[in-house]
Amino acid sequence: MNNPERFRLLVEPEIPVLLRVARSLTGNSADAEDLVQETLIKAFGALKNFDGANPRAWLLTILRNTAHNVWRKKKPDYVGDWNLLPENKPAFNAETPRSAEEEVLSGVLDPMLAAAVNALAEEFRATLILVDVEGFTYAECAEILGVPIGTIMSRRSRAVAKVRKSLQKAREEAVTK
Repeated sequence: MNNPERFRLLVEPEIPVLLRVARSLTGNSADAEDLVQETLIKAFGALKNFDGANPRAWLLTILRNTAHNVWRKKKPDYVGDWNLLPENKPAFNAETPRSAEEEVLSGVLDPMLAAAVNALAEEFRATLILVDVEGFTYAECAEILGVPIGTIMSRRSRAVAKVRKSLQKAREEAVTK
């Protein structure tokens, strides 16, 4: 079987998963699509050496390593929260872009819950979204993020506790008003 046929058989079915994971890692659709494209190019080049055993794990490892390399090069350019910039004004009166998490959470979650999740640090938010929204197991999430499974369990536990605390505080503020 030649590379294009193997690619079609092994890689193409995993593209939706790659996009979901990339969105949770990058925070926006445009960067996620670029990351997946780079991942697919690298996967195609390495396909002749791949044994075909677990394409999802293989592709997610390539995605994670590619993301790590891209972030290392681009780190100073990233603005995680446009609200932190004083008097920020998008060019040509464009709307401030929403992150992938904001897009998903806005259509599914209560606004208070969405705000609590978005307030989490990136590593906690990514873990919570991968496990509780995307449905990945702890082991899969650990592989995607490149950290031990115990770290994933700890991050998820802390993320849930922080979200609960934030929601409790928001409820108490709403009652006192």
